[in-house]
Amino acid sequence: MENQTREAQEKRDYFIPASILISVVILSSTLIYTAGLSASDTVSEENQSLASPTEEKVLPSRGVVLPATWGDIGVQLVEAGVIDSEKLKAIYAERGNFTPEYEKLLTGKTNGKLKITEENAGYLLNLLWALGLGSKNPVLDFGEMMDPKYGGAGRFASTAGWTVAKGDAMDHYSKHSFFRLTDEQQELVDRISKGIYRPCCGNSTHFPDCNHGMAMLGLLQLMASQGVGEAEMWKAALTANSYWFPDTYLTIAAYMEKNGVDWNNVSPKEVLGADYSSSSGYARISSQVEPRNELRGGSGCGVGAVAPVKQARAQVGCGI
Repeated sequence: MENQTREAQEKRDYFIPASILISVVILSSTLIYTAGLSASDTVSEENQSLASPTEEKVLPSRGVVLPATWGDIGVQLVEAGVIDSEKLKAIYAERGNFTPEYEKLLTGKTNGKLKITEENAGYLLNLLWALGLGSKNPVLDFGEMMDPKYGGAGRFASTAGWTVAKGDAMDHYSKHSFFRLTDEQQELVDRISKGIYRPCCGNSTHFPDCNHGMAMLGLLQLMASQGVGEAEMWKAALTANSYWFPDTYLTIAAYMEKNGVDWNNVSPKEVLGADYSSSSGYARISSQVEPRNELRGGSGCGVGAVAPVKQARAQVGCGI
């Protein structure tokens, strides 16, 4: 009996520290998540003071103005039902960060050029995702998304993952004429989309099977419709990818510097290609660079999923 009592006591002594450790892990995760979601409007200033010269080149703390005007595209997306504004607002309101800027982009009209920052990159990703998904375009009608071997376009993350439409996402897939591209403009979208890769997979924007690819397709169409030239489109695409995948492009920038190339002098077309920006290309590049101590996170794979800002230094999951 004494041996049984001693064994029971030893088991209790073993499980108490384990339960404390589990509680600490849960609490720590909660604190990290909260830190990322409760950042104030002073984040840009803090980032600027903490950013290295390379970080300022890749991810300017004050943001980058893109060569495209948003206008009332948000209103059109809502009116067409590609975005259910109440659903989208609820996601951001729950996190306490649905700003006046977000409201205007969704339900108002903006006359100036789009500006992407670390703070709004995830929101712009979602708006452009909706635009790419809903806009009528041959890339969606006849491209890889429609290949029978994949079992239908509705099976991808970029379609099944869009949960804030009115009705099913596929009710809006390549259905709405937000743009009337000329043959030359469409050719530009086709060609550039085939050359832009993303590190979350091995596909180009011409195969937009995830939110990042679909958002990039939307951005390309927006720029082409407004007469933006090819060189500017490549540059803007690299800017957007950099804000959506900050750690990836900071690592690529470090690789470039290691090989004597300043980030301001890189070729956007080269960097966005499969050798650098695909999952396999990036793996090869990152294996040749010293791991960075601080992570910037990035935009996740689900609607409203945005990684914490720089001060949290951790990645929040991809769910809604």
